[in-house]
Amino acid sequence: MSNLFTRLKESITADLHEILDQKEEKNPIAMLNQYLRECEKETEKVRGLVERQYKLKDEFKRELQEATRMAAKRKHQAEVADQAGESELKQFAEKEYEQYTDREQRLTNSLRETSAQLEQLEQRYEEMKHKLKDMNLRRMELMGRENTARAQSKMNKVLKSSEESMASSSRFEEMERYIDRLEYQVQTNYYRSTIDAKTEALEKGFNLQKTNSPS
Repeated sequence: MSNLFTRLKESITADLHEILDQKEEKNPIAMLNQYLRECEKETEKVRGLVERQYKLKDEFKRELQEATRMAAKRKHQAEVADQAGESELKQFAEKEYEQYTDREQRLTNSLRETSAQLEQLEQRYEEMKHKLKDMNLRRMELMGRENTARAQSKMNKVLKSSEESMASSSRFEEMERYIDRLEYQVQTNYYRSTIDAKTEALEKGFNLQKTNSPS
């Protein structure tokens, strides 16, 4: 039992913050969840031991009550046998009385020890429950920090995307202005290349009209 208490003490007095600090940079939430599951299992085991110790204490109580009752009964029977002059019955009753008295003493010591062990187990159990509560609070704190970091990261991406969109918009506007200049230049060159032919055609039309008109 002392070895059990030693193991329980070591498990519940381990420096959780030191363990977390060593691994928090990698994946603190997953690591803490795993540690919590292990501690929950250990806490459940201790709870089972507490329940068993309660049952054992009750059994010792019943056995002690029975030994006390039988010791008193055999003592009374020895007194009756002595008064009646029944020596053999008296000897038997006295021997039984001694056995029940010895058993009563052993059960009294066992019950006292069992009660002390139960008190220790209950204290360990309460300490482990408090430790679990503290670790759950630590997990909530880490989750809050993680959520804040993720939200900040997403906001940074949105802002960066917005800046990139604005930069892309400026490039698009420059491209549109460049295309507009190209279209204007093409149209201008087209008009320049065709103006002579169009003018000559117009002059021919005018001359033809003059020739065909009556003098």
